[in-house]
Amino acid sequence: MSSFNARRLATLPPLETLMCFEAVARLGSFTRAANELSITQSAASKQIRTLETLLGCSLFERHTRALSLSESGQRLFDDLRPLLSRIQHTISRVRHDDRNSSISVICTHAVAHYWLLPRLATFAREYPQISIDVSSTNSINEKRCTDYAFGILYGDGEWKSLETVQLFPEIVYPIYSPSHYTESIPENVSELAQSPLIHLDSSDWDCLDWRDWFAQFSYDFTPAPFLTFNQTGLVYEAARLGLGIGLGWDFIVTSPVRIGELCAIPDMALVTGRHDHLVHPRGKALTKDEATFRDWLIGSV
Repeated sequence: MSSFNARRLATLPPLETLMCFEAVARLGSFTRAANELSITQSAASKQIRTLETLLGCSLFERHTRALSLSESGQRLFDDLRPLLSRIQHTISRVRHDDRNSSISVICTHAVAHYWLLPRLATFAREYPQISIDVSSTNSINEKRCTDYAFGILYGDGEWKSLETVQLFPEIVYPIYSPSHYTESIPENVSELAQSPLIHLDSSDWDCLDWRDWFAQFSYDFTPAPFLTFNQTGLVYEAARLGLGIGLGWDFIVTSPVRIGELCAIPDMALVTGRHDHLVHPRGKALTKDEATFRDWLIGSV
């Protein structure tokens, strides 16, 4: 049984003071936080003073033209942000559950745009009574997926808190526009390395880039500055416009390649052995609508 009880919860600071603190810490300004919360600057300052009094410590270091978090403030901010986010999402899910009208799904921007959205158009025609609530973000991981009915998660499928079903494999190959790309088409990996390559900045998320791709072909590649994007979809669009050669994920570019809008360079497809999986929280029973959606989506592959 949980150790929480109403008496302990009653000793916590008021929620509005915690919300105000999060906004001030995130925005670095009482004025901007007050505007976001639709309160006055003096009210925001009062909320922070109240919170500091209740906690018995200073949360901010106040300078003439700047505001920074104290050590205690930083510790509170780091722990508080995900808690407030989870409360917000849980309340949203409860509201949806009460209406029995929405199934929450989280996935990356590219999966939402190029893989899920076309399928949802068909699903909506077949099941107009079921509503789908899609959240797209590249900051997706096992923990975040447990807050949703379903996630589409990339990896090896070994997630202890999630039930998984493989949806599609990761297959990546160089692509270019047959209509707009004017350079010579490389015939081998060495020639490809000398071509104008469109780069993907994957520093903020788990995604293969040119360095990884060349390494799988045992080629020591040093990226040269050219064009860099932080979304796979933008790499695809840049290649489509003839700006260079990009890495194409099969689930994004298979249709454009089939109709001739893009070309894939032969014999350079990399099958990484990883997949995108349909996941849902382990041990959580599915509603009838959720089971319908799961079975339909798996059957659409």
